[in-house]
Amino acid sequence: MSRPPVNMHTARTAMNQDPKVREWVEQFLKNKERVGREVLSDEEFDKHWRYVKPERMHEGAIEAVMAYMQAHQEKQANQ
Repeated sequence: MSRPPVNMHTARTAMNQDPKVREWVEQFLKNKERVGREVLSDEEFDKHWRYVKPERMHEGAIEAVMAYMQAHQEKQANQ
């Protein structure tokens, strides 16, 4: 049986209820944001991330939670 599609409410709820999901999602989105900004030092990027984080966490919630679900399904399949 397949899972229903993830919508914004489901994704945001998952992040708010499970700190592990939120941490994974934030790192996923932070790594994605880092691409193309390699010229920035770590300190410069951290300042940039603090500025854009709220928007990226909102707009990337669905994609990131789906990636989390896929990564954990693959992990369970390999065990």
